[in-house]
Amino acid sequence: MNIQEIRVMRGPNFWSVRYHRLVVMRLDLEELEYRPSNEIDGFAERLEKLMPSLYNHYCSEGHPGGFFERVRDGTWMGHIIEHMALEMQTLAGMECGFGRTRGTGQEGVYNVVIEYEWEEAGKYAARAAFELAGGLVKGESLESLQQHLIADIEALRRIAKAQAPGPSTSAILKEAKKRRIPVLELSPNGLYQLGYGVNQKRIRASMDSLTSCIAVDIAGDKDETKYLLREAGVPVPRGTLIQSEEDLDQAISDIGFPIVLKPLNGHQGKGITVGIRTREEAAEALQRAREHSDNVIVEQCIGGHDFRWLVVNYKFVAASRRRAASITGDGQSTVRQLIDQVNQDPKRGEGHESELTAIKIDSITEGMLEEKGLTLDSVLPEGQVLYLKKTANLSTGGTASDVTDEMHLANVKLAERIARIIGLDICGIDVTAARIDTPIQANKGAVLEVNAAPGLRMHLAPAEGTPRNVAAPILDMLFPEDTTARIPIVAITGTNGKTTVTRLIAHLVQTAGYRVGYTTTDGIYLGSELIERGDNTGPLSTQIVLKDSSVEFAVLECARGGLLRSGLGFDQCDVGIVTNVASDHLGMGGINTLEQLAKVKAVVPECVKPDGFAILNAEDDLVYAMRERVSCNVALFSLDSQHERVMAHREQGGLLATVEERGLVIYDSGQRISIATATEVPATFDGTADYMVQNVLIAVLAAYVRGIDPATIRQGLLSFLPSAETTPGRMNIFSFRQFQVMVDYAHNPAALRALGGYLQRSPASPKIGIITGVGDRREEDIIELGQTAARIFDEIIIRFDKDLRGRTPEEITQLLVRGIEQEDGRKPVSVFPDEERALLHAIQNARPGCFIVDCTEKVEDALEWMNRAWLEDQRLKAATQ
Repeated sequence: MNIQEIRVMRGPNFWSVRYHRLVVMRLDLEELEYRPSNEIDGFAERLEKLMPSLYNHYCSEGHPGGFFERVRDGTWMGHIIEHMALEMQTLAGMECGFGRTRGTGQEGVYNVVIEYEWEEAGKYAARAAFELAGGLVKGESLESLQQHLIADIEALRRIAKAQAPGPSTSAILKEAKKRRIPVLELSPNGLYQLGYGVNQKRIRASMDSLTSCIAVDIAGDKDETKYLLREAGVPVPRGTLIQSEEDLDQAISDIGFPIVLKPLNGHQGKGITVGIRTREEAAEALQRAREHSDNVIVEQCIGGHDFRWLVVNYKFVAASRRRAASITGDGQSTVRQLIDQVNQDPKRGEGHESELTAIKIDSITEGMLEEKGLTLDSVLPEGQVLYLKKTANLSTGGTASDVTDEMHLANVKLAERIARIIGLDICGIDVTAARIDTPIQANKGAVLEVNAAPGLRMHLAPAEGTPRNVAAPILDMLFPEDTTARIPIVAITGTNGKTTVTRLIAHLVQTAGYRVGYTTTDGIYLGSELIERGDNTGPLSTQIVLKDSSVEFAVLECARGGLLRSGLGFDQCDVGIVTNVASDHLGMGGINTLEQLAKVKAVVPECVKPDGFAILNAEDDLVYAMRERVSCNVALFSLDSQHERVMAHREQGGLLATVEERGLVIYDSGQRISIATATEVPATFDGTADYMVQNVLIAVLAAYVRGIDPATIRQGLLSFLPSAETTPGRMNIFSFRQFQVMVDYAHNPAALRALGGYLQRSPASPKIGIITGVGDRREEDIIELGQTAARIFDEIIIRFDKDLRGRTPEEITQLLVRGIEQEDGRKPVSVFPDEERALLHAIQNARPGCFIVDCTEKVEDALEWMNRAWLEDQRLKAATQ
């Protein structure tokens, strides 16, 4: 066996519209294609011993143990690796259950598809399962394979830990996904975007894009926080700011013991020492605090319990009582052993990724033991509680109990007022008090600190009490009722016409007053500004648009390549368009038939929201059939108003766009709406280019279903002037003195046939075509291109791209000529090594009245060359007048 390729899906894709996170491993079984699992001695038995938990995989049998039955009866290694990779992730604590294995059309080569929770873990699991399965086939010792499996599961745990966001971020993202709010990761440092375009919000842990910067600065300065609170009448401990031991002595004299020392700009309890009662302890505490800040706060130590109040959007939402890390004696175990026992709790882990943090033995712990005359080897009497830290922070191993229901109304109002005093929309307030079911002023309690970006895990998963979904009020604040996190998205796919349709729709939407972001094969546009040139029809380009906070409406061209490589760059769209499905790129990426290609294109309409529209071609059998796959509204377009599918849809009250007596019309619930005549719309070339008329119908429907009124649609159609600037490579005509040249992106037989319909109506003669074959296409596709060219051109010039994509010039020429001769063996054919020389020859030998068509893939280069040639012709024209 060998792995040919591993790809990662990050959105709706060819394999699944529902499961967006998939690893696709292209696997060549080689000789194992002829050896299913039941023909490999001992394989099934050894697999069951190696991974007994695979018993829970039902497989197609539909019951526990079903997968093992398939292995015993005989199945192929790709299928086995799929299940092993999924189970390895499950054993490492990740929820992954979707998988499938499908042939590629090449003997012995399969696509093994497995779900992942974290991308690197998915890729690791795929490779590790491949290695383990190979070891089973080779007869490696079970003991050795078990050791590998244990190491692999541990490695997967480490990957998940490194990639997973902390509990606060995870809770907010989980709540967002529950509400179908899209989530985009903006950076590997925990910055996430919720929503799209102009309606997006950002979060980093429990800090959001609405959080006041000045409020964060205030909360980070503990001295200034105390000053503001004290001035507002909030009870705070007496204290002062110091920098040296001399300052410390004066502070002790003024405040008296017990005291607390903490860094001015600390967080997570780092550098804080509580309950200091001697000068020596204070000096040590000062050194610890100065490791985190030059300025140190000395303040009165308030007796009582440690509480955390959480306020979101200036409303109290939760309270926790925190308890410092501790152990309880059993009369037998040492302190060290008791700490180890506590840390064995599966809820405890490193840092903030677990519900609880492991207790670490540090100088503070050792100092507290020394104060009590204990060591790590001391045995605690049964039932004796020993505290190991002087602060109750969860980050040092503390625990929390939910006490939200105990909050006195006066304390609720105090918490909300504190958040407003500081100006924090998400605010964690640290309080020490004897109790909170009475006003803290009454029991000599005090507010110690106010925290920006407070940790949420103590409320989400308290050690005792009711868990609180504190992420919900955060999302309520970011996206209040009757607001949306989304922007309208129109997605366009198909074999031909995608770019023109995209540009037309973007223009109509701009005419309606929206700030539009759109992607095409020519580049990414924000409004009228081209921000990146080149083919930008994949998910990364899509997300550039969706991440831009100025974009109010997205129009996205979605090509097959991006769909197959990594899926769509969005989760849902409002309008999904399929222009057509024709023979292009077949034999590439495992897509060998038109039916498979149609399934790729169908991903776009399948991702339309239930109240959105799939806009489908009524005249294309494969596209029309997609209406059975979608769960949204369907609108049809057709040039033939009498087509039986159009008539049936109209009679049922369906939405459609068609042409009646050269008029572009919409039918909606039986109502006829006239938009314009085809001849007055510049993009249709006086109504002579049927495929451009069809493109206009599609754009009209897309604008209409998004609520743009017919008058605005008409205005947009009349103001859209096709040219090398507005529609580069789409029927760009240069009128020379005695002839015309068109530059067009027609690069497959279907596009060439559509162009032929326009040329038939042109009186120009002769018609000369400059064509090439794309080397990575199938032989029959290149031959068909030659046949089609022979039907529509009087003369043919063959030229070659710089990148021949796997074929020689001779091979491409032979295939094209074969197709030309099959259609017309007398057709004049000439061959040139590159596009520029082919164009130069055509223009220098152009006869009066002829029409030259340059079918190009390098649109920008061809247009630049043609523009120079046309300007030179105009200069000569002016010189002769």
